[in-house]
Amino acid sequence: MFSVAVGLQSNALVPVLADVAPRVARIAVLIACGVFLANLAVGFGVVERVAGLSRFLTDPANLPDEVGTAILTTAASTTAGYGMLAEFRESGMLDDRATLVAVTINTFFGFVQHIFTFYVPVLIPILGFEVGVLYVGSRALVALGITLTGVAAGALLLSPANVDRSATVAADGGARDDDPDGPREVVTHAWHRTLPKLRRIVPRLAVVYTLVVALTRTYDLTALTDVADPLATVVGLPGASIPVIAVFALDTTAGAATIAPLVGVEFTPRQAVATMLLGGIVSFAVSTFKRSIPFQYGIWGPAFGSKVVAVNTALKIVFIGVAVAVLLAV
Repeated sequence: MFSVAVGLQSNALVPVLADVAPRVARIAVLIACGVFLANLAVGFGVVERVAGLSRFLTDPANLPDEVGTAILTTAASTTAGYGMLAEFRESGMLDDRATLVAVTINTFFGFVQHIFTFYVPVLIPILGFEVGVLYVGSRALVALGITLTGVAAGALLLSPANVDRSATVAADGGARDDDPDGPREVVTHAWHRTLPKLRRIVPRLAVVYTLVVALTRTYDLTALTDVADPLATVVGLPGASIPVIAVFALDTTAGAATIAPLVGVEFTPRQAVATMLLGGIVSFAVSTFKRSIPFQYGIWGPAFGSKVVAVNTALKIVFIGVAVAVLLAV
């Protein structure tokens, strides 16, 4: 009997592991790239060369130039940018408050990459030019508002006590070689700094993702979209917005395809965009559990990862709420 039970449990784990393994592998590769790039940027002095492009954000926020490198990296890869920030935090360059400010400033640059990979080639053609541009523009302003909030928070809340601009200690506890012998030595040293972080992060990612996938296969999270009804009623959207919000909360592309033929019939362009933005608020409950928590816990650990998730979610809800109010008031 025991062998039969073990066999059944093993069979149940197979689809879970098949879902988890590719995610963990992809994220691990991107984190490795981010941490490796962070170490290379310091070793080769890249920070000094690109700092001028981001000092308009980092200087007012009382953050070091290295954070600007991570911000620019985020525009290409959010995971790599986060990996760089994790390296700076563990090296002692940034304390928790400074890291939260840096993560907040990252928001707009994380959004930028999606403009070219999803919004322009996929969403705008589905929604049409007017609604598509209005929606993407609204999301861009939300992301920019969060980033500027991060800059303001850094100006008000950060001081030299939160940032060690002289920190050159690697996350594995080894001191940085301030005078490397050559490019090969810099690359080798950067890679040796990267390995300890991967040894810590990858097992944590695997465990958290496995638990999340197992739970989502057991429980139906779509019930969370029931909050769409009172939300739509409060803001005065048409009754047709309720099923659209529910669909949009579960899948952005499907939601866009659902609302597109209703524009001009059930919705004005502004009502359509407000409906999709509300769908984004509702989807946070699902996406936070399925993606944000595993990702943030994997990078930062549960304690600090919870703070990052809380700050990100709160700011997004507030700014999207403001965007909806403005759209429906104008």
